[in-house]
Amino acid sequence: MAIPKNLFDGESGAVAGALTLSPVGIASFVLLMAAGGGASVVLRNPLPMIVLALAGIYLLFAIRQADPWERAVVVRLGNFRGLRGPGVFWIIPVIDSVRRVVDQRIRVTDVTAESGLTRDTVPVNVDAIVYWVVWDAEKCVLEVQDYVSAITLGAQTALRETIGVHELADMITGREQMGKELQRILDDKTNPWGITVQSVEIKQVNIPQALEDAMSRKAQAERERQARIILGTAETEISEKFAQAAAVYHNNPIALNLRAMNMLYEAIKEKGSMVIVPSSAVESLGMGGILGTAAAAGTTAPGVGGTK
Repeated sequence: MAIPKNLFDGESGAVAGALTLSPVGIASFVLLMAAGGGASVVLRNPLPMIVLALAGIYLLFAIRQADPWERAVVVRLGNFRGLRGPGVFWIIPVIDSVRRVVDQRIRVTDVTAESGLTRDTVPVNVDAIVYWVVWDAEKCVLEVQDYVSAITLGAQTALRETIGVHELADMITGREQMGKELQRILDDKTNPWGITVQSVEIKQVNIPQALEDAMSRKAQAERERQARIILGTAETEISEKFAQAAAVYHNNPIALNLRAMNMLYEAIKEKGSMVIVPSSAVESLGMGGILGTAAAAGTTAPGVGGTK
């Protein structure tokens, strides 16, 4: 017969509890056997060996031990006797039995909901992590047969139900809210079992590759649209400013001439630049003064000139 993989981990039920022996019980058995053997040799009488061997066997199965985070469920003749541990405790062999050792540390369960459909009919695979703890070992053992499987299956069911009432965009952007909703659903279900679900974290939301590519193209098109809208808005604002400036210059030719001369001055003030200006522009804009100012400032305009 194959021995269960978790025979001595406290999670395999009655068989594990019946076969788990404590180091204290084993040490007591060895010491009593050694003492009985020595006494029988000295006294040349097998009675000490028999008596101490029986006492050692009794202690071997009577003394049990639980770690600080464990609680042992003791059953006497089919009736719940109580919880034992942590530390060393006694049971009556044959009459009492340790049916299960419950781990009361925070446990982590990895849950996957495959091919769930969102409210907008998008197939997704969602991975989540459930953090839970047993706060009442008695309820945990008496109310549910396999609480670890119950947590896993219940989390998968709740995850599928939550996926069905959310749209894909909400699931991607609202993972924290979705985790809180799952935690509430699972906690309501597991509290009667003596188990508290502390938190649920949505680890990953996987969508089909074709849909992911389509969403990427949609996002890129949306960014291009926004860029074109921004550019068009800027052009509109610029044209409005130009229209306002044109109205000002239309009613004030002197301001227009000053602006033209300022633009020419900015263009020729850099050394090594060359600007070719028709002579008609020089006469119409009165640029002799600005050219003299530029020359006095040390700038040169070697290419000014032209023909009518």
